[in-house]
Amino acid sequence: MLVGAQLTSSERGNKKSRRRQKRSNTGTMQTVVQRLFETCREVFSGPGTVPSPGDVMRLRSVLDTITAQDVGLNLNMRCFRQSDGQQPRITYLHLHECDKFSIGIFCLPPSGVIPLHNHPGMTVFSKLLFGSMHIKSYDWVDTLNDPHDSFSSHTNNSGQVGPSLAMVKSDGVVTAPCDTAVLFPNGGGNMHCFTALTPCAVLDVLGPPYCDDEGRHCTYYNDFAFASFPEDAIIQSNGDSYAWLEEREKPEDFVVVGAPYRGPRIIEN
Repeated sequence: MLVGAQLTSSERGNKKSRRRQKRSNTGTMQTVVQRLFETCREVFSGPGTVPSPGDVMRLRSVLDTITAQDVGLNLNMRCFRQSDGQQPRITYLHLHECDKFSIGIFCLPPSGVIPLHNHPGMTVFSKLLFGSMHIKSYDWVDTLNDPHDSFSSHTNNSGQVGPSLAMVKSDGVVTAPCDTAVLFPNGGGNMHCFTALTPCAVLDVLGPPYCDDEGRHCTYYNDFAFASFPEDAIIQSNGDSYAWLEEREKPEDFVVVGAPYRGPRIIEN
């Protein structure tokens, strides 16, 4: 009996040890959000740099695996509901920001709009987690012709500040699940506009983030049909579509509110 009791106690001790080990392993298991953060730290080098093609593919592959559940989102959340008679408000969930990159989620109710805006000197990864939205994006024609020009301002042929010529990069509906979209400082659709057709969530990674002091100010635009200013440009279309973009103030009806992020936390170490 004594020997039997000793063996039983030993077995119980081994079981407790295994449970502690299991809890320890679970506690240190890396979440996909943590993997995204670690990959961003390796990929982004700071202002004035663009990730290499290999690094772009590596970060994109991580984002492609992320789901709404991975970041604690579901359609029943208040931020995805549209209030009757009110302009839809956009909700932003902040995950991380440093001088090299930022990670956040935009939550759009039906008919929510993120107006046409730019990303100066930035590489941006956008992952639609769920929903359907219309996306329209542009690149400056000048920038496409001279990729080394930052084009902080644009002028027409008369030398006066005014509408500038842009080429349409995309104009259509995107529905999740879909691949992560990537835009670059001088290409890929650097100016874009989102219009939610259903409740939508977009995970955004910006490298580097906006910073007024460093010249990365978010500028908003009105777009006009190419035929609106026919005398200002002579181009060969080659099947491409063009439009004129003119700077504007931030739209008064564009409201973004912050809300707590409830998903897995990022551990900075």
